[in-house]
Amino acid sequence: MQEALPAFVLNPEALPRTAMNETPKNEANGAPSAEAATSASDEQLMLAFSKGSSEAFTELFSRYKQPIYGFFRRRVSDPCRAEEFTQETFLGLLRAAARYEPRALFRTYLYAIGFKILSAHRRKAAFRATFLGHRDSSRDPSKQDATESGLWVRHAVAKLDGMDREVLLLREFEQLSYAEIADLLQLPVNTVRSRLFRARTALRNLLEPPVEPLTKNAPQPIAQKGERA
Repeated sequence: MQEALPAFVLNPEALPRTAMNETPKNEANGAPSAEAATSASDEQLMLAFSKGSSEAFTELFSRYKQPIYGFFRRRVSDPCRAEEFTQETFLGLLRAAARYEPRALFRTYLYAIGFKILSAHRRKAAFRATFLGHRDSSRDPSKQDATESGLWVRHAVAKLDGMDREVLLLREFEQLSYAEIADLLQLPVNTVRSRLFRARTALRNLLEPPVEPLTKNAPQPIAQKGERA
């Protein structure tokens, strides 16, 4: 079960209001009213936000704050760090709004920002471990035994190839399409499919209980009188 999202410092209500509030029915400028925002697509909301609509950002934040937090929480064990990265993702969205072009799904665009933040964190952690001797105390949750019930699954996931594990998480937890995963990881779609199949097969094999082999010292049936042993 996904953990509840902590309170964020980032407050979409603090964004400056635009003239859109004075003319909520004007759709010529691409800015939907607060009522229309809930029924608009992600791409429509992002376009409206790029033109100054704070209501559009509020709706996007409401839709994706929990999924983005979950994305980081599954990859960073420290919840405070996951919260920090989530804030950085939406701040990155704020900074890039003026340059937004609807070339892909908004969801892919947002997760791409999150991936850049995560990659930068991993590079810094690797640098500290290699050159400064400082190991990152926050282990990968897929390799950490947080709960007894998830011990077996976490150990199995940790044994997967790094890229296969990422594809599996994006598909099974983030519910991204093959095309979105291919775009994020810069892989051909067929490669994503094959890696996902390999990850699922490996995970299934790892989760299967081991078969006890017959041993030479296993007790033998006692021969009855008059029978050959």
